[in-house]
Amino acid sequence: MVLFFTSTAVNPPATIYMGKDKFENEDLIKYAWPQDVWFHVDKLSSAHVYLRMPEGMAWEAIPEALLIDCAQLVKANSIEGNKKDNLTIIYTPADNLKKTGDMAVGQVSFHNDKRVKRVHVPKRENPIVNRLNKTKVEREVDHEQERIERIKKENAAKRAAAAAKKKADAELARAREAEKAARSYDNLFSGEDEEEPPAQSVQEMMEDFM
Repeated sequence: MVLFFTSTAVNPPATIYMGKDKFENEDLIKYAWPQDVWFHVDKLSSAHVYLRMPEGMAWEAIPEALLIDCAQLVKANSIEGNKKDNLTIIYTPADNLKKTGDMAVGQVSFHNDKRVKRVHVPKRENPIVNRLNKTKVEREVDHEQERIERIKKENAAKRAAAAAKKKADAELARAREAEKAARSYDNLFSGEDEEEPPAQSVQEMMEDFM
């Protein structure tokens, strides 16, 4: 089972989710969307909390209020961490999580430590935790089917973007060709209607050289 929470710290609201137990955490490590962001208490056992990244938001620039919501939820779901103040919460994109066969259930490391950020949590903020808990929904998730549907949508969006770019490029090329043709036409006929100066007589030409 997966637990889903809604954060109203941003508009539109963001989805936060986590596994109900360490075995569900294993599935989330495998199936979390690459762009989702994983949160965990540093150096202590805790829930694996994920932020479903809103479209257009960069993981390095998560708004502070949303970041605090995620960090408070992680702290509240750590047996040891919930009792302590001044905790450090670590977070990183889900595609930076590294899992090897010799690791214990729920244990992870990172492909790139430089992609791991930290946020300090001075103490538990009950109003935040209570607000999030009121939105909690427990749901069975078919992770493989969800992955297939996500990839289909992503591929469709990529195809649509590529088609739009191709159409825009073609229209730009046609506009440039039309402009080029117009300039050539104007240059060809620009002198056609100009009045030629009258021819000088022999007497006038002789006078010019006197």
